[in-house]
Amino acid sequence: MNEQVGILEKDGHKNSDGIIEFGAIIDGKQVTTGEWIEVYNPYSKKLVGRVASINTDTLDQVLRDTKKTKINLTRYERYEILNKIADELEKRVDEVSQMITDETGLCLKDTRYEASRVSDVLRFSAMKALDDDSQVFPCDVSKNGKPRRIYTTRVPLGLVSAITPFNHPMNQVVHKIAPAIATNNTVVLKPSERTPLSAYYFAQLALDCGLPANMLNCINGKDIQATSEMMTVHPDITMVSFTGGSKIGKIIASKAGYKKLVLELGGSSALLVLDDADIDEAVEVTMAGTFKNSAQRCTAIRRILVHESIADAYAAKLAERVKAIKYGDPYDETNDMGTVITEEAAIEMERRVQDAIKNGAVCLAGNKREGALFAPTVLDHIKNDHEVVAKETFGPVAPIIRFSTLDEAIEIANDTPYGLSGGVVSNHWPSIQRVITELDTGTVNVNEAPSYRLEWTPFGGVKDSGLGYKEGVIEAMKGYTYVKTYSLPWDIA
Repeated sequence: MNEQVGILEKDGHKNSDGIIEFGAIIDGKQVTTGEWIEVYNPYSKKLVGRVASINTDTLDQVLRDTKKTKINLTRYERYEILNKIADELEKRVDEVSQMITDETGLCLKDTRYEASRVSDVLRFSAMKALDDDSQVFPCDVSKNGKPRRIYTTRVPLGLVSAITPFNHPMNQVVHKIAPAIATNNTVVLKPSERTPLSAYYFAQLALDCGLPANMLNCINGKDIQATSEMMTVHPDITMVSFTGGSKIGKIIASKAGYKKLVLELGGSSALLVLDDADIDEAVEVTMAGTFKNSAQRCTAIRRILVHESIADAYAAKLAERVKAIKYGDPYDETNDMGTVITEEAAIEMERRVQDAIKNGAVCLAGNKREGALFAPTVLDHIKNDHEVVAKETFGPVAPIIRFSTLDEAIEIANDTPYGLSGGVVSNHWPSIQRVITELDTGTVNVNEAPSYRLEWTPFGGVKDSGLGYKEGVIEAMKGYTYVKTYSLPWDIA
């Protein structure tokens, strides 16, 4: 390493100004370089923390050293470590929630929920670490066979490069790290520079709970482009696991070369509210699927397709509910929603909403901005080519598109570059079956928000929403391993 490095004596400590600091987590230690990446709360705009910045020479050494590290934890040891981390996090929900709110501006209701989801990921990974994932195949089943049996075992890939976004800064991290621990892989993690604090907190906690040094290293660099490129193209990386925007995902796919890729990208989820839908139920599903996490979820409802026969009643009830959402100071425990990630993001959202209104949309609620706060907003009479839905508007906007036939609804829902998730509210099975079959998405939920899933179930999209590979604990563990076969003599039928 060419940088002048130091070692922090404490596990992420507050400096003389009361600001929490984390060193780059390298080989079980927190390393400082004198260069810092500062983190500001989007609501107060105050400095809330900072993490050490490393250069690409240091990162090159980290990647090479991590690649050389071989992990041989038993299944039970992996199970124990993962559950111990979950135990510790469950004791610290308030601390973790506060830290995520500090860096994201999300309200405490949302960040407490995220902390609970993290425990699920860890415990599901621990459970699956104990599973026997081998198979046995008899060979005496054809005239070309022999009295042998072929066995399979799963082998860890090696070094995983994990790159995570800002919107679920601990849960997105743990979705990559926990399955890697469960399968004995090593990981170098680069969290979002906007929200790195909870990632470093988790990495240090994992070490404190017995994770071997160099099994997980956590880094960031001020030169974001150079750091990200090295995390993509470095020859010692076996797999790149990226969650983020579709544009960046395509760049990674073009540069990664002969590496395994898991790309979980953007979305434009459509909720189809059919003519037989219970309007109150449809409104409940919409509320659950749109505004949580300030609507900064790749699976959030971005387009609400409502049959014209019930659209007026649905729109009025939705607007009434949305107007009652309490939003503002994310530290106020009574608030239902905080900010989006930056004021710039809120300004762009405001511009798209205004553009839709100029082009015929009707605003029924919201459309107010103060800094990074954007009021929960309902737009009616949206067209699918309005920019607010044609692009991924990553915030609390509920756009209603009216349709007359199911054919038209399915055509509108599929008229997008994205294909992550979707939903339908109906009790008419033939129509439900058509939506499940014909929606070009990785997930379709019936009478439920498109975002609904459990942390271990398969999850992923098609088209610009990803490569079609699935995440969720079970699929991630498969993705982090390859199947090795071997055969043995077997004389007994």
